[in-house]
Amino acid sequence: MQIKLFTIPIGDSGALLQEMNTFMKAHKILEIQQKLISNDNGACWCFCVRYIEQVFNASSESKVKVDYRQVLDEPTFQKFSRLREIRKKVAATEGLSAFIVFTDEELAELAKLEEITIKSMLSIKGIGEKKAERFAHYFMEKPEPNEASGAITAADN
Repeated sequence: MQIKLFTIPIGDSGALLQEMNTFMKAHKILEIQQKLISNDNGACWCFCVRYIEQVFNASSESKVKVDYRQVLDEPTFQKFSRLREIRKKVAATEGLSAFIVFTDEELAELAKLEEITIKSMLSIKGIGEKKAERFAHYFMEKPEPNEASGAITAADN
């Protein structure tokens, strides 16, 4: 745990307050103590901020946008494109953002599968039982009989 002190005069233009806010956004704040100090030189707020350094995962912050047209072969990319269309319709139907249904990375892995089944979906990083249970029937080419209802295909308009 570390401590940082901020002294902000009552007549501050906002620059010191902005500096403190920027600092607080960049650190995990444990506690803030504040006190109004008044003397012959004027009044100011004194803040004692106890914090710990936040560790940011560099790989998650610096994700580069992947061009799946270059990463996937042509037939796989075509399947990926169809899956994106299905995802868009599922998201609209379910009232969700598209990435909540499946991320592009998850769709690319789905496109690589010979056959999309619940079991094969579960082998993809990021797709768990609940996600597969909720969305699998939309994406399976040959849905299991109990999962066929409500299926949306890329051909639906």
